[in-house]
Amino acid sequence: MPSNPPKPVFLIISQVYVPDPASVGQHIADAAAEMSRRGYHAVVYASARGYDDPTKRYPSREMLNGVDVRRLPLSSFGKKSIAIRLLAQWLFVLQAMLRSLFLRNVAGIMVSTSPPFCGFAGAVLSRLKGVPVKYWLMDLNPDQMIALGKARPGSLQVRVFDFFNRMILRRSSDIVMMDRFMLERVKKKGVPVEDKTAVMPPWSHEEEVHDIPHEQNPFRAKHNLAGKFVVMYSGNHSPANPLATLLDAAERVQDLPNVVFMFIGGGGGKKEVDDRIARGVTNIRSLPYQPLSEIKYSLSAADVHVVSIGDEVVGIVHPCKVYGAMAVSRPILLLGPNPSHVSDLIVNHRIGWHINHGDVDGAERVLREMATTTGDRLADMGQRAGQVVATTLSKKSLQGRFCDVLERGLRTQPNSSARALTGAAHP
Repeated sequence: MPSNPPKPVFLIISQVYVPDPASVGQHIADAAAEMSRRGYHAVVYASARGYDDPTKRYPSREMLNGVDVRRLPLSSFGKKSIAIRLLAQWLFVLQAMLRSLFLRNVAGIMVSTSPPFCGFAGAVLSRLKGVPVKYWLMDLNPDQMIALGKARPGSLQVRVFDFFNRMILRRSSDIVMMDRFMLERVKKKGVPVEDKTAVMPPWSHEEEVHDIPHEQNPFRAKHNLAGKFVVMYSGNHSPANPLATLLDAAERVQDLPNVVFMFIGGGGGKKEVDDRIARGVTNIRSLPYQPLSEIKYSLSAADVHVVSIGDEVVGIVHPCKVYGAMAVSRPILLLGPNPSHVSDLIVNHRIGWHINHGDVDGAERVLREMATTTGDRLADMGQRAGQVVATTLSKKSLQGRFCDVLERGLRTQPNSSARALTGAAHP
């Protein structure tokens, strides 16, 4: 009896992957698992250590949800400096490229901007192996470095970055971008991408994130939040997500005893939060990243979720944290510019408030208004947010569309019997 032919390999290179809590790794894991269900041998090269916390070690190789995860050493040293991060990124990319050269039966490749130089690896491997490369454009560099004042336009570093960007943009058979603002920025780079671009946001993790009523939420009980109105920022604290205006306004409303500001996550900007607590601001609390299995409790503990977008990074960094907040049916407080992707969501669906960076007086007014908003109005805004995630922004819809793009035009595809066995056949 003839043996079944080997499954075509779909290769994914991503420095971050589950169980690392960074959201980019969680989304890539979803895509990899779906490609496995569609009958591919999904192979992922990722870092053997945590992205935010390099003291965390992960198995060098394991199968997760049908995905063959292979982790590489010397590829994460933390975020102490840009030089250290760049060294880790390049070591990761070079290791992934070398190992990928020995993979057989590769049908296609996917890279993202984690790390930023992954595009270089994808472009080179695509040419050497003669297979399509799909590019998931999650953020834009060196644009982000320039916007945050970490690099000078026209510098050697920026020119090298842009060279690699143009290489992957030209080589990609398909490019997935997060929002319309990102597409407009890429168009200005002078590389024709319109005929191979799909614009879609990332999905929320609905199986892990859903509304837990306050009275049933162990997170609120554990952190003594009974009777409190919780304004929460959950995620990466980075210069791209400034929080100074919110922190200044939080100091001003310490006379509201029922209002608590919770900052959950990590990143360079977390020190600013911790410094406020150290100098005696009583209504601010700071916690580290929560395990993925606990996120539904921490996110549901909020009454309002804060999404911050720096004025200069619209279309450069996509505010993924907004979807988790919407998935637990909570209103949104946007701290950032209008127009932007989040302001579009707030205006179109009537799910929250907006304040500008630097407008501390306006932020104070909004916070006092929120604290006195009726529970019914908050619930209405939250329900509208949850409904958007359950329909047009659902994981089932977006993940399916995304993997349709990944599968399009691959060199080889699973035969019909293999696809039928996975239960993931698509029309």
